[in-house]
Amino acid sequence: MELTGADILVRCLQDEGIEHIFGYPGGAALHIYDALYKQDVVKHVLVRHEQGAAHAADGYARATGKPGVVLVTSGPGVTNTVTGIATAYMDSIPMVVISGQVPTSVIGDDAFQEVDAVGITRPCVKHNFLIKDVRDLATTMKKAFHIATTGRPGPVVVDVPKDVTAAVTEYYYPEAIEMRSYAPSRRGHPKQVARAAELLASARRPIIYSGGGVVSGAAHAELTELVRYLGYPCTNTLMGLGAFPADDPLFIGMLGMHGTYEANLCMHECDVMLAVGARFDDRITGDVKKFAPHARIIHIDVDPASIGKVVAAEIPIVGQAAPVLHDLLEALKRSGAKPDGEALAAWWKQINEWRGIKCLEYDRDVTDVIKPQFVIEKLYELTGGDAYVTSDVGQHQMWAAQYYKFTKPLRWINSGGLGTMGFGLPAAMGVKLAHPDATVACVTGEASILMCIQELATCKQYDLPVKIVNLNNRYLGMVRQWQEFFYDRRYSHSYMDALPDFVKMSESFGHKGMRIEKPGDVEGALREALADKDGLYFLDFVTDQTENVYPMIAAGKGHHEMALKPASNVTENVAERELA
Repeated sequence: MELTGADILVRCLQDEGIEHIFGYPGGAALHIYDALYKQDVVKHVLVRHEQGAAHAADGYARATGKPGVVLVTSGPGVTNTVTGIATAYMDSIPMVVISGQVPTSVIGDDAFQEVDAVGITRPCVKHNFLIKDVRDLATTMKKAFHIATTGRPGPVVVDVPKDVTAAVTEYYYPEAIEMRSYAPSRRGHPKQVARAAELLASARRPIIYSGGGVVSGAAHAELTELVRYLGYPCTNTLMGLGAFPADDPLFIGMLGMHGTYEANLCMHECDVMLAVGARFDDRITGDVKKFAPHARIIHIDVDPASIGKVVAAEIPIVGQAAPVLHDLLEALKRSGAKPDGEALAAWWKQINEWRGIKCLEYDRDVTDVIKPQFVIEKLYELTGGDAYVTSDVGQHQMWAAQYYKFTKPLRWINSGGLGTMGFGLPAAMGVKLAHPDATVACVTGEASILMCIQELATCKQYDLPVKIVNLNNRYLGMVRQWQEFFYDRRYSHSYMDALPDFVKMSESFGHKGMRIEKPGDVEGALREALADKDGLYFLDFVTDQTENVYPMIAAGKGHHEMALKPASNVTENVAERELA
């Protein structure tokens, strides 16, 4: 039976098992939208801006491990998705973006709403395609999903001209596909795994450092078993939170620019480092010249280009995190090698002394202003650590990462690599759609939430009762913090004047809102919002404008040069760790 290109495209989505797509119609995509209208298997979510579509699909993917799908029209439709595509690309999130394109006969003629979607997105996609023949459509869609979800995941753009969606051909969707030029490794080289096992067992001051690749690679069980077998300290990156339970005594907190004192000093002083699914980005390493000066490094990653890109690894292992960690543990068990108990005990003694600094302590006795950390701690307490938490970008993101203890993977949904303001709300929509019975909280700030505030209408239309936790300090908080530290308190254009009344705004979209100004009202507001399973709540917490995120590693500094909160209980000399 012959089908139009539009019908073929929708059939491809059905056969791929796609349940939801996020999009916004326009002329070049109308044949596809007509094909969607004629079926009810794939459900379309009409967002209010194409950036919201990309972020919602991204959130859906992060919370499920399945690919998110976006459908937009040509020109401004696809250009509006670029920020969302780049967000997914930086964090290795599987996504397929289908963009309408002008007919092939006028491509290159500056036709109405024509842009070079392939050229524009090339720097921030894993791959992209321009379909020129309807007979290639189904196979290309299979390739797109295969590329997006295998190896190091990432976004793939499929640009489909309008005449291709109108043309007809026989439909055939392959069950599997092989691409000669694309064959990502799965298992690590056995000799490298054996070497890694030997080096790990010989460590006297070890650390296991895991990133987002452990989460996306569904390797949390293997990581947890390995860490507990060895009894070694484990730290997660911002993207890796939840890969190892935050309430386990072997967990020493997040590392990096706003990581814990103990995690960062452990990285600095370690003699053997096992890095899994992490890319050694600058927010983790600080000054690379000062990074882990004593460490012999084992680096496991599915992407060979990530290994040795920033930091040299003594033992590189290319492969998927789950099978490699499994093989590594089996190699340790076969060898019978055990860590030096005396050395490991001494190492833990040192780590626990660093823990004693209590680097995340804040003033809990304040009664006249809400501390943002307190709000996150209450959110964690009242949800039992079992919520899906999305965030935007800034101070609130760091406080959520520091004070919400993620014990499961796929629960922490944030823009780590690109740092995209406006991500939190549409991402929460995608998460809620994927997990309708779960508690989904969007931790945001008054500046970030305004970036994609129009998606409150989408939440209303599709009954997505997320809980918005707005930490409102009336500033671009992280910008203000840097201006305080590095620009002699010249707060250039970081004060957020002329803010809306968020309660009235939320109500105008058909939702509920509360403004909370006193610490004593925080718990009650959260309880009310969380108890209402059917209503979206916008909780506007008016927080301390002067609060900063600590610890902090300034640009050009190493892990041993952290700035701690002023008047902290650190007894050693930390003069060399001052920011200035």
